[in-house]
Amino acid sequence: MKFSELMLLLLLCCSSYALKATNDRSCITDTGIVADGATPRLVARNFSFTEGPATDKKGNIFFTDQPNNKIWKFGTDGQLSLFMDSAGRSNGLYFDKKGNLLSCADEQNQLWSINRQKKITVLINDLDGKKLNGPNDLWVAPRGDIYFTDPYYQRKWWTRTKPEIDKEKVYVLMRGSKTPVAVVDSLQRPNGIVGTPDGKYLYVADIKGNKVYKYTINKDGSLSNAQLFVNMGSDGMTLDNQGNLYLTGRGVTVFNSNGQQIAHIDIPEKWTANVAFGGMHRNILFITASEAVYVLEMKVRGIE
Repeated sequence: MKFSELMLLLLLCCSSYALKATNDRSCITDTGIVADGATPRLVARNFSFTEGPATDKKGNIFFTDQPNNKIWKFGTDGQLSLFMDSAGRSNGLYFDKKGNLLSCADEQNQLWSINRQKKITVLINDLDGKKLNGPNDLWVAPRGDIYFTDPYYQRKWWTRTKPEIDKEKVYVLMRGSKTPVAVVDSLQRPNGIVGTPDGKYLYVADIKGNKVYKYTINKDGSLSNAQLFVNMGSDGMTLDNQGNLYLTGRGVTVFNSNGQQIAHIDIPEKWTANVAFGGMHRNILFITASEAVYVLEMKVRGIE
């Protein structure tokens, strides 16, 4: 067999294999981000739709099961426990610097802050008397500003059947403010969001437009210099300490800081919604995937 024919066969095999949901790593060249010999390990499969993983300072991971209206905790000891019932149909989660768990509480289209005693403070209830579409995912900048996406997904627990606000936007709630400000209104359906640890850049996925954009975060909290990062949408996303961006959907696809794909992690579920790094050393990739959650040991680490 000629070398060119062999290469074509390998490419076809790799493409076909990547479409299959298996526990094995895909045939994309290993770039050294996954621990040697590691494959995704099933933690549990007793949920309806898992989302919003967020990691506290100790490395414990909190995630949501939105249809069942619960927030779960996956401890550094590998144990699952229920953190909160009747959790406001929480979707995306993120911890602030004070240790409060911020929640996109989709039931009433609010933004919550949940303290260690599980006391709830409503940070955002509405915008000029109108309900937000449905806060979906969020990220907290180093100085405390909260950026969140607000797409419209019709929920069965809502009484309304159409949005009250024009366009699906990205907002920022500046530290100390009670009113969110739109910073992006040009996307079809913003969803996943994450920023760099230095607070200089923000990544936002347009899941309907099948794209991810990178923005510069200005001193006043506004965004500028929008750049197309990759032609791929994403549900949730995260960054590692090497600046690689992890996108979700059909498994987990990893891009370096230049927008080049460096890895793909197959997950044997119909949809991979979100990812976060956790564990005592922040080297465990936690993956929420439909009715299940998985963990994968990595060589890289998450960012604080």
